[in-house]
Amino acid sequence: MPNSVVVGAGIAGAACARALAAAGVPVQVLDRGRRPGGRMASRTLSGRVTDLGASYLTAADGSPFAAVVADWVSRGLARPWTDTFAVAGPDGVERTTSGPVRYAAPGGLRSLVADLAEGLDVVQERTVGRVEPGPRVDGEDATAVVLALPDPQARRLLPADLAGRLLGEREWRPSLSVALGWDERRWPADLHGAFVHDDPVLEWVADDGDRRGDGAPVLVAHTTGDAAAAHLEDPDAAAPAVAEAVRRVLGIDAPPSWTHVHRWSFARPADPREEPFGRVDGIAACGDGWRAPSKVESAWTSGHLLGTELGTELGAEPGSR
Repeated sequence: MPNSVVVGAGIAGAACARALAAAGVPVQVLDRGRRPGGRMASRTLSGRVTDLGASYLTAADGSPFAAVVADWVSRGLARPWTDTFAVAGPDGVERTTSGPVRYAAPGGLRSLVADLAEGLDVVQERTVGRVEPGPRVDGEDATAVVLALPDPQARRLLPADLAGRLLGEREWRPSLSVALGWDERRWPADLHGAFVHDDPVLEWVADDGDRRGDGAPVLVAHTTGDAAAAHLEDPDAAAPAVAEAVRRVLGIDAPPSWTHVHRWSFARPADPREEPFGRVDGIAACGDGWRAPSKVESAWTSGHLLGTELGTELGAEPGSR
């Protein structure tokens, strides 16, 4: 087993492993998925990549993450998308609101995590069963173990007492991402995306063609937690209600020609911690459950700060380089 192990190849796990590697610490990333990305997920639907997880990312001026984003932009991996979204209620669009520049990725947001993971020792389709003090991963010793996972998934790997000390008790909310495709655009060209309030089904709708820059007539809707919870056992059954809600809110005059539903059982923390990460008995946790508020930049920062701290400690030990 390498000196350090990161469980989870989302953006927090990749950032943590990248910082460890930069410090000269041998590190292996174990991930149960088929490719890096985590909840920055993209999938090929109807012949094109569609973002089904995180919708975009922001970067605070002068932050370490801003430098990472600038590098992605310079290499064409990311692009400034928009600073303005619509605000809609159950009966339609009401106004627009402006904020920081949101960045998107022509190749899908997963491509950014894949770029972070480039050159790292990442083992895909590797399901971890147990993490114990020592620390040990599935019975093998490690110098340090990082759980870059949503709390409920991390909790399953740990002894109950250790999970309580490291993670405490926090609620995580589900969501369904529903991609909807039409034969042509049937909504305003300047929509970009819409925050939806007071609707039993919808929280957010993104124009994926506008976001990705190819103009494809594809929307991605994210449901409320209650709507997702009602369909966790059969996510596809939610598609008709979501399509109807999207048409109602955006005034679309025809049903989509296709839909695809992705279930996120643990989409986001209800109450992310202010602390950047947690550490107990040689086992650490990072991700968007830390470094509030919950967003892509917070997840990267959580992993990066944890990896930097561990790298400073482990890189100074004899034989760690």
